[in-house]
Amino acid sequence: MGMCVCMGATMMCSFGMAPSTLVVPPVNRTLTGPPAANIMDNKPMMNVPPFGMCTSPANPNVASKIPVPPPGVIKPQPCTPTLVAPWVPGAPTVLIGNMPALNNTSKLMCMWGGVIQILVPGQVQTQVP
Repeated sequence: MGMCVCMGATMMCSFGMAPSTLVVPPVNRTLTGPPAANIMDNKPMMNVPPFGMCTSPANPNVASKIPVPPPGVIKPQPCTPTLVAPWVPGAPTVLIGNMPALNNTSKLMCMWGGVIQILVPGQVQTQVP
């Protein structure tokens, strides 16, 4: 059983260089005190702020800065989360705002190949199946 994720949760991207904090608008969604998140809290900049610098070679901003010789040297560029799908899998048996609740085992995929995961759920009292 996972922990319910809420406003203030700490996240990390596999290609990011710094953690970020989940932002959940307080729209009638509380299980624990801070607003609880659902799988649709995946909007870049609104819910998911940048992770410092990006090191993904699939990111065009990063790829354009890789020098030809020597190959493989990556120069990190500012992170711009590019998210096209909801968090997966979520907790489908618990609905928050008519969508599955977000639990701490869910992951979010960036279009540039990064995997965003929850490091700290923002609360430690409420579990979701």
